[in-house]
Amino acid sequence: MDTLVSMRTFRSVAELGSFVAASERLNLSPAMTSKHVMHLEAKLSVRLLNRTSRKVSLTEAGSAYLVQLVQTLDALDEAEASISQSATTPKGTLRLSAPVWAASQVFAEVLAGYCEQHPDVDLEIDLSGRFVDVVDEAYDLVLRVSDSPGDQFITRRVARVDFYLVAAPSYIAQHPPVEDVADLAKHSLLWYQGLPKDLSSLNNWRARLNSTSTPVDSKKPRQSMPVAPKLISANESLLREAALQAMGIAALPHWMINEDITQGRLQPIVDAGFTVNLQAIYPSRKYLSSKVRTFLDYLVKDGRLNSDLQTTAV
Repeated sequence: MDTLVSMRTFRSVAELGSFVAASERLNLSPAMTSKHVMHLEAKLSVRLLNRTSRKVSLTEAGSAYLVQLVQTLDALDEAEASISQSATTPKGTLRLSAPVWAASQVFAEVLAGYCEQHPDVDLEIDLSGRFVDVVDEAYDLVLRVSDSPGDQFITRRVARVDFYLVAAPSYIAQHPPVEDVADLAKHSLLWYQGLPKDLSSLNNWRARLNSTSTPVDSKKPRQSMPVAPKLISANESLLREAALQAMGIAALPHWMINEDITQGRLQPIVDAGFTVNLQAIYPSRKYLSSKVRTFLDYLVKDGRLNSDLQTTAV
C-alpha cells in the first residue's frame, strides 16, 4: 500500500475522530481507510489508535507521531506547491484558539484585513475561554495572556493589551470612592483568572490617584497589593456583564470596554491599569506553515491590537 496515503489517512482519522468521517473526506471506503491505518501501524510496529464501537482516540504513541506527521505533511504540501502558481499563497484552514474578549470589533477588523490579503485561508476560531490542548486538538495556533505556556511550545508576542478597572455608575454612586489603589480592598472585585491576584507583581502597573494626580513612583519599593475577588472567571464576557449589573469593579481589556465607556455604561475607577502580553503559542518553529507564519506577521505588523484606551478617572 502507498505509505504516504496511509499517513494522510491516519491524520484525517485522528483529526476527525472517526473512520467514517475520514473516509468521506478522502473519498475512500471505510474498509480501505481502516486498512491504511493498519498498514501504517504494522510498518511502525506500534498501535496508533484505540478503537471502540463508539469512539476512536489516539494512543500516547499516536499523539506523538501525529505532531511530527502533521508538520511533515504540511511541509510536503508546501514543497509541492512551490513549483506551482500557489507557491507563495497561504491556503487551507487555520485553526485558532483565542481569549473570549477577542470577540470584539477590533479583532474582527484584524481578521477581515488578513482574509482580504489571503483569500485562500479559511479561519476556524475557538473563543470558549478554555485552555485547549494545542497538540491533541490539532490547533495551528493559540493566543493567550501567558508568559510561561510550557517549555515544549514556541511563543511569540503579538500584542500588548491594556487592562483597566471599571464599574457601573450605579455601583460607583453606592460605594466609597477609590482615592488610592489600596482602597480597592474595600470593594467587590471581578477578576480575570489569567491575571495575578497581587497587583504589585505586575511590573507595568500604573495608577494616577484622584486626590493627587501624581504618578506612582516606580523607584519606591513595591508594597503588596493583594486582591480578594468577589468573582473570578476565565470568561471575560461574564465579568463584563457582572460589572454592568453593578456587582463590582472589573479588570477588563480595552478591546471589550471602549464602547461601554463611550456610552457611559461603565466608568474607569482610577486612571489605572496594567499591560499584559498577548502571546502566540504553537508547537514548533520547524516546518511552520505559510498560513500560520503570515497570520502571525500580520497581527504584529497591523498593530491595532495594541491600541491604548484613553480614559478619564471618575
